[in-house]
Amino acid sequence: MKIELLAPGGDIDAVKAAIAAGADAVYCGLNKFNARNRAVNISFSDLNGIVRLAHENDCQVFITLNIIVVESEIPDLIRLLNKLVNTSIDGVIVQDLGLFFLLSTHFPGLSVHASTQLTTHNVGQLKFLRTLSATRANLSRELNLAEIKALTSAGHHINLLSEIFVHGSYCLSFSGICYMSSVHGGNSGNRGRCSQPCRDEYEITPEGNHYPLNLKDNSAYFDLKDIQNAGVDSIKIEGRVKKFPYVYTVVNAYRKQLQNLYNNSGKLEENSNLYKVFNRDFSNAFLKGNLHKDMFIDNPRNFAAIHLSRIKGDGSDASLERAKKEVFEESLAIEARVRSVIDGLSVEKVPLTLSFTGSSDFLLKVAVETPDQQFEVHSEVKLQRNNSRNLDKATLLEKFKSLNSSAYFIQSLILEDMEENLFLPFKELTSIKNRIYFQLKNTSEVVDPVKLPGLPGHFVGKITPSLSVLIDSPDDLYLSRQSHSQVYYQLPDSLNPVLSGFIDLFRNNRTIIPWFPSILIGESYDAAVELLLQAQPEVIVTNNTGIAYESGKLGIPWIAGPFLNIANSYSLLCLKEKFGCTGSFISNELSQKQIKGIKRPDDFKLFYSIYHPLELMTSRQCLFQQVTGCHKERMDDACLQACSKSAAITNSKKVSFSINKTRGNYNRIYNFSYLLNLEVVADIPDLFSSYFVDLREPMIQTGMKAPKRELINLFNAFLLGHSDAAEQIRQVLPPTTNSQYVKGI
Repeated sequence: MKIELLAPGGDIDAVKAAIAAGADAVYCGLNKFNARNRAVNISFSDLNGIVRLAHENDCQVFITLNIIVVESEIPDLIRLLNKLVNTSIDGVIVQDLGLFFLLSTHFPGLSVHASTQLTTHNVGQLKFLRTLSATRANLSRELNLAEIKALTSAGHHINLLSEIFVHGSYCLSFSGICYMSSVHGGNSGNRGRCSQPCRDEYEITPEGNHYPLNLKDNSAYFDLKDIQNAGVDSIKIEGRVKKFPYVYTVVNAYRKQLQNLYNNSGKLEENSNLYKVFNRDFSNAFLKGNLHKDMFIDNPRNFAAIHLSRIKGDGSDASLERAKKEVFEESLAIEARVRSVIDGLSVEKVPLTLSFTGSSDFLLKVAVETPDQQFEVHSEVKLQRNNSRNLDKATLLEKFKSLNSSAYFIQSLILEDMEENLFLPFKELTSIKNRIYFQLKNTSEVVDPVKLPGLPGHFVGKITPSLSVLIDSPDDLYLSRQSHSQVYYQLPDSLNPVLSGFIDLFRNNRTIIPWFPSILIGESYDAAVELLLQAQPEVIVTNNTGIAYESGKLGIPWIAGPFLNIANSYSLLCLKEKFGCTGSFISNELSQKQIKGIKRPDDFKLFYSIYHPLELMTSRQCLFQQVTGCHKERMDDACLQACSKSAAITNSKKVSFSINKTRGNYNRIYNFSYLLNLEVVADIPDLFSSYFVDLREPMIQTGMKAPKRELINLFNAFLLGHSDAAEQIRQVLPPTTNSQYVKGI
C-alpha cells in the first residue's frame, strides 16, 4: 500500500519545493481563514497557477480553512467558497463545525478534510465527522501506533481516510483545546495566531530548566513501515511557516525513505539531512507510546549546530562555533541548490488566444488556443445584424474576462474574421464562455454562486436565565438538593477504571447531569458509551463529539460543551439539524461584539460560562518532569489514574501558571486568575438560557472566601437583578480576568 506524502506550502516557493521534492499533495493557506497566519500564504490569484503546476506533476492541492469562524465573517467565507468550488483544488481542510455544515449543505462538490484542531481520537468522532461528509481525518498527534491502527481501520469501514503528522513541531497540548496564547495576548491558536507561550523562557525550575514546556520536534522518519502496517493513508509534514529550503529537504528525505519501503529494499536512509535544516532535535515518543522526559529539550532554538558539534567535535564552545559556521554555509548551499530547481517551475497563468469568426445568419465560432491545446466552440443560435448593439472587442473582453480568474489569461482576442454590427444575446455569450471553461478545466459544469438565506433573529421574548453549576466531588452532591440550579458532574479523562461507581452515581442522583471531558481515548471512550447505555441520563453535556454522536443515536438529549469552540450560528444549526443537539455553550474566546451576531435556532438553548478556572491546555505528556522532577523517567499506565500533583511556573515576563495533575485526569495548565464575566448578562440580554459557574477546585489556590452554596446564592441574586450582588461576588472570589471577552479572536 502506498501512502500519500502531504507537504506544507506556506508560500509559492515552498509549494514549488514540495512539488519538486516529490510530494503527492500539498496543503496551503490563502490570506484568510487558515491556521497559519504567521505564514506568508498565497493569494487567490496565484491559486489556479499553483493547482495547474501541481496537477501537471501528479500532486494534489488542499486549501486550509482550519480556524473557527465568527459570525461577521460568514459572508466573506461564502464568497471565497463560491470561488473555490469553481477551481480544480482537491479538497479543503476544516475545523469549524459551521463551515462543515455549509460545505456539506451547499458545496458538496468540495472534498472536506478534518483538521487536527478537531482533536480526533475516538471512533465516535470519526462517525461524527463522516456525518458531516468529511472524507479524511487528521488524527490527534498524541496517539500511539496501536490507537492509530484501530482508528484507521474504523475509518475505512465508513469510507473515511486517516492522516497523521510525521514530522515538524509537536504541540504540548491536545490541538484545538489550547487557550494559553488566547488568554495571554489575545492570539488564539484556534485562529492561527498562536504565539507559542509554552516555548517561552521561564524562571529556572527546581529541576534546573529554563524551557520546561518545550518539546523536541516530531519525527517518524524511521517508523514508516509501522505506519504503513497501521493502514494510514497520508503522512503529513508540518511547516507552513518554514521556507522552501526546509520544505524541499524534508520532503525529499521522506520521499526517498518511502521509495525504499516500496522497493522492499530494507534499507533505511540515515536522517542527517533532516538535521541540516531547522529542528529542535527529534522524538517519536507519542507515536511509540513512550512518554519519557527525553521528549523535552531545554532550548527552543535551532538544534542543527549543536547536533553537528556533537557528532563532529567534542561539544566544546570552539566546536560549537565551528559547527555554527558550517551549518550556516550548508544552509546557503541548500538554498542555492533548491532555488536552481524551483526556478524552473512556473505558476504563471497560461496564455489564451480567442479567435472569433462569424457572419449574419451563421453560428459564431470561437477558436481557442493555448500552448498545449486547440479546440473550437460554436454558438447554439445564429448571429444577427444589429447596428446599435454589436460584438466589438471591448464587449467581448468584458464578457469573457472571467476566464482570467482561472489558470489562464486572455493574451490575445482576434476579430479579423468577424463581420461588423453583429449581435448575440448575452446569455449565449455566457454559455460559450462556460463551455470554453469546461474544456480548459476538463470538467462539465460551473457551479452557480450560493446565496445563503437570512437566518431568523434570536429574539423570542424576555428570557429569565437560570444558573447551572459544575462539581466533581461526591461531597458537593448536596448542592443539587439545596440550590435551585442545574448541577453538572465532571467525569474524569480516565473513566474505565471507575465506570461502575459513576453509573451508580447517576442512577441514584437523577437530577445530576453528566459532563463529559474533551479527551476520551480507547477504553475511556468505550466506558463513556457504556455509561450512556447503563445510566440512561435525561440529558448530558459533552465536550467530545464522539459522545455527541452516540448520544444522538441513543436519543439522549445533549448540550455542546464550551470546549467545542462554538462561535457562529451555522455551528448551532449543524449541531441541531445533524445530531439532534438541544443546546450549546458559546465559546468564551469571543468578544461581546462577536457574540452579539450569533442567532439562536428555534427550540434551542444557549449557555455561557461566567465563572470558571481558566484551563489553558491539556497534555498527554507529564508536565512535572522538567519542573519539579519525578522518580519515573517515563509515564506508565498507573500515572494517569494515580498521580496527583501541582506546581507553579513563572515566565520571564513574570506571568505565573499552575500545573495540575489530578487522579484519573491528564496534566493541565491553569491560569492563576479565574475567568469572571458578569458584564455579558447586561451586554447581551435575552440570548442565553442559562449562565454557568464552575465550582470545581482543580488544586489551584483559589482564595475563595465563601462556601459554594453561598456563592450559588450570590450568582442567582445577580441574575435576578439584585444591585449589590455583583460587588459581593467579586469580594468573595479569587483574582479574576475577562481578557478574552474584551479582545475576542
